[in-house]
Amino acid sequence: MRRELRGVYSIWLREIIKFYRERIHFASAMTTPFLWLIIFGAGMGINLRTGVITSGYNEFIFPGIVGMTLLFTSMRSGISVIWDREFGFLKEILVSPISRTSIVIGKALGGATNALIQGTLLLLLSFIVGVHISPLHIILIIPIMLLISLGFDCFGLFIASIMDSFEGFQTIMSFIIMPTFFLSGALFPLTNAPGWLQTLSSLNPMTYGVDAIRGIIINESQYSLYFDLLVLSVFSSFMLFITSWIFNEKK
Repeated sequence: MRRELRGVYSIWLREIIKFYRERIHFASAMTTPFLWLIIFGAGMGINLRTGVITSGYNEFIFPGIVGMTLLFTSMRSGISVIWDREFGFLKEILVSPISRTSIVIGKALGGATNALIQGTLLLLLSFIVGVHISPLHIILIIPIMLLISLGFDCFGLFIASIMDSFEGFQTIMSFIIMPTFFLSGALFPLTNAPGWLQTLSSLNPMTYGVDAIRGIIINESQYSLYFDLLVLSVFSSFMLFITSWIFNEKK
């Protein structure tokens, strides 16, 4: 057991160090959400007039931008599997005396931690765009962000484990990430959307993450917090299981 925990910790630490050595990547990941809030929020806030949104538009989309940050960082971290495979490191850890499930957990926790740090920094700097969040709100939101990050990080690892090239991975990620983001209700309420669009949104795990964060920050949510947490927990557990399974099946 101690050997497995040490292996998980080593892989987790490697993912953290590798991410923060790429300072340009980190700076870009932190700048993009604020550009969305400042440019998109200001532009749409002026032109959007709907009785569905009772708060300011920046306050409404802020939980969605937090979700976007978690989604992008988590899923793109799966590229580390392809990178490690190209340079032979993946083969070394696969033949190491720890289970492949521990390898998946270490990588997933590493990517989720990176996303969680970025999401927390975004919450702490929310006052820049006129969104004020209390320390209690941040404490309540952190477990939600962790579930989102862990689930989508495992999703990214799963996709990367069945891809053979960086180009293929990037193509699949672009195809998945943007629809997942836009169908989550991050930028506009879906209560008055067509029925088929609401159905697709209800099948999207990110919908429940954005809904939970929005419910805590501005007290506007479509589902109860407990239901949101249940869906996110099931999604994260399922993705961790299926990713561990595919890693154990790989030769």
